[in-house]
Amino acid sequence: MADSELTAPPLQPPLLNTSSPRDKEPDALELEKLQKWQEERLGRKLRGEYESAVLHLAEVINDNLTTPLRIASVRVEGAVRTRKSFLATLVTPFLPQSTTPFDDTKTTLGDVLHTTRHIGNLLQETEIFQAVEAKLETSRDPLAQAGDVDIVFKTREKGRFYLNTSTQLGNNEGGASATCRVRNAFGGAEIFEANLAFATKTRVAFNAALSAPLTPTLKTRGELSVFGLERDNSSFASSSEGLRGVRAVVRTGAIPVGMHEFAYEAALRHVGNLTPTASISMREAAGQSIKSAVSHSWVRDTRDDRLLGTRGSYVKLFQELAGLGGDASFYKGEAHTQLSRALAPGITVSFAARSGLLWNLARPAPFSDRFQLGGPLSVRMFRANGLGSRDGPDSLGGDLYWATGVSLITDIPYKPDWPVKTHFFVNAGRLDAMDKAKSLKDNIMDSISKPSIAAGVGLVYKLDPVRVELNFGVPLVASKSDGFRKGFQAGIGLDFL
Repeated sequence: MADSELTAPPLQPPLLNTSSPRDKEPDALELEKLQKWQEERLGRKLRGEYESAVLHLAEVINDNLTTPLRIASVRVEGAVRTRKSFLATLVTPFLPQSTTPFDDTKTTLGDVLHTTRHIGNLLQETEIFQAVEAKLETSRDPLAQAGDVDIVFKTREKGRFYLNTSTQLGNNEGGASATCRVRNAFGGAEIFEANLAFATKTRVAFNAALSAPLTPTLKTRGELSVFGLERDNSSFASSSEGLRGVRAVVRTGAIPVGMHEFAYEAALRHVGNLTPTASISMREAAGQSIKSAVSHSWVRDTRDDRLLGTRGSYVKLFQELAGLGGDASFYKGEAHTQLSRALAPGITVSFAARSGLLWNLARPAPFSDRFQLGGPLSVRMFRANGLGSRDGPDSLGGDLYWATGVSLITDIPYKPDWPVKTHFFVNAGRLDAMDKAKSLKDNIMDSISKPSIAAGVGLVYKLDPVRVELNFGVPLVASKSDGFRKGFQAGIGLDFL
C-alpha cells in the first residue's frame, strides 16, 4: 500500500526565481516614478480641460453681453439666521425701480453680471457667510416677461459663537484675557463681544460692545459699549486709577483711504490707593472725576506692515471736547504720523512724529486726562512716563507735548529672512505744562527749543501681533525733571515712535 502512494518528485535545479520583483515587474522606485508621472499627466489633462471650459464660457459670455436681460428678483438661500428685512436693505438698491415695460429698462447680461458681483461682494462684507455662490435662473414669477431672470445666491453661514482665552504681550505689560463673541446676534450682521483681561499694570479690564451696520453699503457702523478697568500707576504716579464708563461710536470709511470715528463718552474716574511716598500734588489729584465728552478721530494707514513697514504712511488725527456735564472741561487735540521708505534691499528708514495739546476751558484738567510721555514706546532711553514736570517721585503729566524719531532698520547680515532686524534710532521730545501767562505760540516755541534727545542701537523682533525691541542707548540731552536711564531698555507693543 505504501508503495502505491503518490510522492512528489525531488526538486532539481535550476529553479525559477519567484522572489520580488517578479517577471518584468518594476521595483518600488520605478512604481513611484510611474505614479508621479500619471498624476502629473492627469493634472495637465484636467487643467487643460478647465482652461478650455473657462475660455469657452468667456467667449459665450462676451458674445452675449449685450443680450437684453432684466433682474426680476434676488434670492438668498441658506441664510437661516439672518433677517429677511436686513437682506432686503442690502439687495433693494440693486433692483430695478422702474415699473415701465421690460423693453424700456434697457438692461443687458453685462449689467446683470455686474449687479451680481456687487451684491455678492456686499454679502461677503457682512462677515456672516463663509461661502457665497451665485447663479442665474429663469424668473419664477408667473407674470415674468421674456428675458427676466432671478439671481440666486447659495450661502453658508459662519458659526455664531466664538470663545477664546489667550495670553497677551503689549505696551510693556503682559496678561491673560478671555473673549466671547456672538456673530450675527440679532440677524442683522450685529456683533456682540465681551472681553475680560488681567495684566501686570492693568490689573483688570472689561469691555462689552454691540456693533451693527447703519447703512445698506455697510461702510458705516455704530457701536454701544460699556467698559471699565483698574490700573496700577504706582511706577510713575504713586497711585492706582479706576475707570467705569459708557461709549457710543459711529465709524465710517476704511483705514487705507481714511476712517472717521465720531464718539460720545461718559466716564467716572477714581484716583486712589496712594502709596505712603505719594507727593502733595498726587494727594491733591486723588478722588473722583466725571468726564462727558464728544470726540472725532481720523485714521489713514497705507503701510505694507504696521510693525516693520518698508513703504507707506500712517496718519491719525484726534480731537476731544469735554464739558457736556461732569467736572472735566477741556479741548484736547493730537496728531500722529509715520512714514517708511526702503533705501536699499534690506535697509529701511522710518520717520515718526507725535504732538498733542490740552487746553483747559473752565477748570484745570484732571490728572487722568493729562498727557504722559517717555519710555521705550515713545521717547526711548527715558523712563516710562518719565518726561515732564514732577513732584518728588510722581510724574504730573502735561498739557503740551511733542515727540519725533528717526529709525534705520536693517537686515541681519546674511540672514535677510530672519524676523530679527538691527535698529539705529534718534528720538527727541518734550512734555510741558501750559503757562497761561504766555501765548500759545510762545509756549510751543519754548517747548521746541528745549528738547530731550536720546540715541542708540538695538534689535527689533517681529512677533505677530506685537513688536519687541531690545535697545542700548544713552540720553544726549535731558531736563532736570526727566527720568532717564542709560544702558539697556526693552519694549513690547504695537505703536512705536
